[in-house]
Amino acid sequence: MGVQVKGPIASRGTAIRSFRQVIAPKRLSRRMWEEDRPFSPALLTPLLVIVLASVAALFTPHLQFYRLLGAAPALAAAMFSVAGTLGIGLLTLIAGFAISAADHTLDRTPGIFTLITIAAVTLAATYASRVRQHRERILAEVRAVAETAQHVLMRPVPHHLGHIDVEVLYQAAAAQARIGGDFYEARQTPHGVRLIIGDVRGKGLPAVEAASVVLSSFRIFAEDTPHLPDLAHRLETSISRYGEHVPADDALERFVTILLVEIPAGEPIARLVNCGHPPPLLLHGGEVREVEPSAPSPPINMAALLGDHYQVDTIPFGTGDRLLLYTDGVSETRDGIGAFYPLAQRVRRWVLAPPRQLLDHLRQDLRAYVHGTRDDDLAALVAHRVTPCDREPAELGGLRPLRSTGPNIG
Repeated sequence: MGVQVKGPIASRGTAIRSFRQVIAPKRLSRRMWEEDRPFSPALLTPLLVIVLASVAALFTPHLQFYRLLGAAPALAAAMFSVAGTLGIGLLTLIAGFAISAADHTLDRTPGIFTLITIAAVTLAATYASRVRQHRERILAEVRAVAETAQHVLMRPVPHHLGHIDVEVLYQAAAAQARIGGDFYEARQTPHGVRLIIGDVRGKGLPAVEAASVVLSSFRIFAEDTPHLPDLAHRLETSISRYGEHVPADDALERFVTILLVEIPAGEPIARLVNCGHPPPLLLHGGEVREVEPSAPSPPINMAALLGDHYQVDTIPFGTGDRLLLYTDGVSETRDGIGAFYPLAQRVRRWVLAPPRQLLDHLRQDLRAYVHGTRDDDLAALVAHRVTPCDREPAELGGLRPLRSTGPNIG
């Protein structure tokens, strides 16, 4: 047992080394940076300022609209490269020179001062453009790293696992980071299809690290552990060993709520162990019901305080039935008045939709329901029991396609 427990730690170390090898080449971020960007009408704003200010200055010279020309290079700094900003500044200087010549103010203090001001703004805008581009490159690198970490932590889930179809949805709280403390996994095992969905308390890198410990342990132990309570025990042991290597103040704070599901191939049932996680929804026919645990099981890393008894609940789960697993980032989304998202009520509207469409409806509905910016990660997974004849012939003939994580919520 002692040797087995070290497996997740070693696996995590291997994953981290592979991760470093993937992200080490700078060409990854450079490739992202050099990709063509779609044209935006906003890019015409500096030119529009030059045209409007010049026309207004020529027709109403007494109002001195030419003094607004300095806004053009200032705007260019927010959207153009250094060379582009310099070009806009040069064009602005030419326009200012032409207006001053037309007004016969080239040899007067206001005209000279305006040209000096435009030149100074252009230099400042050029520097600002350079700083902006540097920060954008850093952001591109951070996003590339986050995307790579996302694939290392949560590999694409197979769309088909024996008699079960699986669809997923994932969104990190930090939209640009694309990674968080919510996780899921699906595995074909000798005991049937096994699923896990979980949520680490907290956010940021500590939550990601704790999630990686639980996921790596699940991947190692899911196949050779005959019973779900034993699997939960092994996850508890792994996270406890991990806690020995983090500061004492953080060890007990970093608990994980998980839901383990086992769907055997030869029986129309599903077995669940719910360790402090939101209850899944069972979609049977046109009905939707929450599957509450018959007895509480402690979250992972809380067995020392709450005991280590893990309750197994068995529910009917026949052909055509679906289980919707989710994290509290879904159910605790709030609207403008602070009301929680009524998940079961909303899902009833899409109860007959295919799993992918159901999650797409859920994603769009959450985006419309949320007030302000979400501050929590969310994940959802739908497991659908099917028969081989329910699938397209093309899907049965070759390799089973992999589905990546679901689209982000903007």
